[in-house]
Amino acid sequence: MRMRFLGSTSEAGACPTLYETDRGTIVVQGLQVTDAEALADLRDVLDGEGAVEVPRELLTEIARRVLFNDSTTVFSGSGGTPSATG
Repeated sequence: MRMRFLGSTSEAGACPTLYETDRGTIVVQGLQVTDAEALADLRDVLDGEGAVEVPRELLTEIARRVLFNDSTTVFSGSGGTPSATG
């Protein structure tokens, strides 16, 4: 699997960050939710799944860019193409 940087609301490329994959999916990089009460609210969590908290502003900004197909902005500042195995 290959990923391309979409954006972040954090400084210096820290998380949370969103990526799009060559599989047509979105990958979220962020701090794992560890609060027991919050985790108890999750439904149907499969083995290997986890929860990541993402600011609403990040999702709305990326959605706006993608919906308007502004690919020059969506992928700017990626500093390369991150990759992962899959």
